[in-house]
Amino acid sequence: MTRPEKIRLGDLLVNQGLLTTEQLKLALDEQKRTGRKLGRIFVESSYVTEDGIAKALAHQLQAPFIDLKSFRPKPELIKLLPESQARRHRALVLGEQEGALLVGFADPTDLSAYDEVARIVGRDVALAVVMESQLLALIDSVYRRTEEISGLAKELTADMADVPVEFGGLLGLTPGAEDAPVVKLLQMVFEEAMKTRASDIHIEPQEQSLVIRFRIDGVLHIQTEADPKISTAVVLRLKLVSGLDISEKRLPQDGRFNIRVRNNSVDVRISSMPTQYGESVVMRLLNQSTGILGLDRMRLPPNVLARLRHAIHRPSGMVLVTGPTGSGKTTTLYAALSELNTPEKKVITVEDPVEYRLPGINQVQVHEKIDLSFERVLRSALRQDPDIILIGEMRDQETAEIGMRAALTGHMVLSTLHTNDALSTPVRLLDMGVPRYMVALSLQLVLAQRLVRVICDNCSEPHDLLPYEREWLRYELGDRVDEHRYRRGRGCAHCNNGGYVGRQGVFELLEMSQELVEAANHGDPAEFMRVGRSQMAGDTLRRDAVRLVLEGRTTVDEAMRISNQFED
Repeated sequence: MTRPEKIRLGDLLVNQGLLTTEQLKLALDEQKRTGRKLGRIFVESSYVTEDGIAKALAHQLQAPFIDLKSFRPKPELIKLLPESQARRHRALVLGEQEGALLVGFADPTDLSAYDEVARIVGRDVALAVVMESQLLALIDSVYRRTEEISGLAKELTADMADVPVEFGGLLGLTPGAEDAPVVKLLQMVFEEAMKTRASDIHIEPQEQSLVIRFRIDGVLHIQTEADPKISTAVVLRLKLVSGLDISEKRLPQDGRFNIRVRNNSVDVRISSMPTQYGESVVMRLLNQSTGILGLDRMRLPPNVLARLRHAIHRPSGMVLVTGPTGSGKTTTLYAALSELNTPEKKVITVEDPVEYRLPGINQVQVHEKIDLSFERVLRSALRQDPDIILIGEMRDQETAEIGMRAALTGHMVLSTLHTNDALSTPVRLLDMGVPRYMVALSLQLVLAQRLVRVICDNCSEPHDLLPYEREWLRYELGDRVDEHRYRRGRGCAHCNNGGYVGRQGVFELLEMSQELVEAANHGDPAEFMRVGRSQMAGDTLRRDAVRLVLEGRTTVDEAMRISNQFED
C-alpha cells in the first residue's frame, strides 16, 4: 500500500527534466517573499503545468494518477469523509482497492493529512494523486447539502411544534435571531442554489409537504421536501427581507432584495402568490458578480450578429427580442446596450424590475403602486432627450404605441415581447391594437431566441441516433443525417449526473424589408407570413438548434425539446 513520503518538489521536478535550476531558484525566492506554496508558484509562473506536477509525484510515489474530469464518484463512499475534512486535507474518497479505500490527495506528500484521513474513515487508505483544481471542483459538486437542508427543516418543524410564529424573532430583533433555524435554512438554500448554478428557487406548499425546487439550466429539480408547518415561517422571513406586506396573504406580491452568497452579490427578485395550501414563492437569482456579456460573447451565428449590429446602430427604429420567460431576452438586450453605451449617447431604460446595473445609463424602476407606470415613465423619458430607450417589455397597447412613436421620431428603441417566433411578432403587435402603419414603419428587426442546454465537456461521448431522433433530423438534413457524428453527456460529478452544464442561445432573425412592410400594410396576415417565410429562407430556431447538434454542443433530444415549444 502506497504511503506518502517527504519529497522536495523542486528537486523532483528538476530531476525529471520538468523544471530548470534557474526557475527553481526564482520560485524559491518568490516563496520566501510571499509564503505561497511552491507548487502554486510553479503553475502560476507557467514553469510546470498542474497536470505535470501531479503526474511527477505519482511517478515518484509509484501511486496511480487519477484524472477527475470524467470520474463518477460513489456517494456512499464520498460520505465517509465529511466535507469540511475533505476541503481541509484536500482529499476525496474515490473507491475501494483490495480491502482499502482509494483516496485522492492533491498533496500526496502531506503525512499528517494522510494519517488524519485514515483515522476519520477508520480503514486502510491507498494513496492516489489528483490535481487540486479538479479535486476542489469535484468537492463543490458532490457534497450536496440536501440532507443538511432537510435536517434544518426538521429542526424548524420541531421548534414550531407548539410555538406560534413571532414577528420580532423573524425580523432579527431578538438576540440570536441570526442563528434561528429559519434563517440558517434559507441561508443554506441560497448557498446550495448558487453552488448548483440555479436560476430560480421555487418554494411550494403542498397538502402533505413543503417542496423546495431549483431550476438548473432551465429544468426544475426537487431539492428537498419538508413539513408544511414551516411554510408560514419561511415565507414570512422572505417577505420581511424583501419589504413585502406580511399581513397580506390573499393577493400576489412582488419585491426584491440583495444578498451575498459565496462571495457573490446576488439580486433576488421575489414573487409570492396565494395557493390552496399557502403562499407559493418563486425567487429569480441574478448574480451581479458575473457582469454583462457583450454581443461577441453571446455566440450568435455570424450572419445574425452582423445584421443585429447593423440594426441597433441605426439612429432610429425599433428592435424587438422575443421568446418565453427565461429565454435570455434581457441578457441579449443588455449585451446590445453595453455596445451602444458611449459618452456621446443618452440611454434611458424603463424596466420592471431593473435586472442588470450598467454604469453610464439612466435606469428607471416601474412602480405601479405609486402610479409610476411604463406609460408615465416613457412619456417623461421622451422629454429627457434620449438617443436610446430600452423598454423592459411591451406589455400592452399603450406601452407599445408610445415605444413605436418614439422609434418613428428619431429614437432607437429596444424592447421584448412574448411571442413564439420572429415571424408572428408583427402580427402579435397588430393583435394588441397597434396601428398597422406604426408596425410597418417603426419595426426594424425581430430577434427570436431560446436557450438549449450544453453537453458537459467532461463526460461528452459519441451517441448513436434513436429512430425518432433520426426522423426528426431528416426534416433539416434529408439524406445527410448519417454523414454526421452526434454526442451526448454520459453524466458525471461535474454536471450532477445530468449530462449538461450551462446553456447557449439559438436564434432566428426577421428584418422588415420593403416587401414585408408592404405586406404588413396590405392587411392580410397570410400574405405577410408567406413573404416572411420566403425572406427567412429556412433560417429558423429549429435550424439553429440543429447547427448546435452538428457542432457537438447539444444533444438531439435537447434540440427536440426546445423545438417543441415553437412548432405545431
